[in-house]
Amino acid sequence: MPSITERLDLLKETIQRTDFLKGEGLSNEVNIRMFCYESKEEMAVRAFTERLSNENLSCNVHIVDLYETFLSICEDKRILDRIPKLEERRGTEFLEKQFEKSCDAKTFAKKIVSELNENDDLLLITGVGKAFPFIRVHALLNALQEDLNDKPIVVLYPGTFDGHYVKLFNKLKSNEYYRAFNMI
Repeated sequence: MPSITERLDLLKETIQRTDFLKGEGLSNEVNIRMFCYESKEEMAVRAFTERLSNENLSCNVHIVDLYETFLSICEDKRILDRIPKLEERRGTEFLEKQFEKSCDAKTFAKKIVSELNENDDLLLITGVGKAFPFIRVHALLNALQEDLNDKPIVVLYPGTFDGHYVKLFNKLKSNEYYRAFNMI
């Protein structure tokens, strides 16, 4: 099996190919791909996305870190500074329920779509593990499908995807999602 570095290098090559960007060979399915990796490889993946954001590629890649998106949503709602005191007073469970209402998948999708440019050829989603439990990838991808039919989406996923279920960290309960394809 190739190392994570070799797989990431191949990912970089693949996302720049015209046939990939056009979704050729997908039988009119949505162009959503999962790049799965072991959670112990997280730092290599983070270093890769950092390098990728500074490289001159043949396509325009819009990188979204879901945790940064979560913090941005909290800032937009003017609640970020109040979260620690609210958790201290009302508890973690209360706070999680509040986030379920105010930071749902549609809110994440709307924020991500609003930050895309016309020139962006590809959406690369990272920070999946950091954003857990605030957002679940299967729910986000369902919400993004409504607005992003024309751009490929690649999710850097610390877990497994068997073509039907995503399993974060290879430990948590599997969630059904069948519209994506595994890559590399």
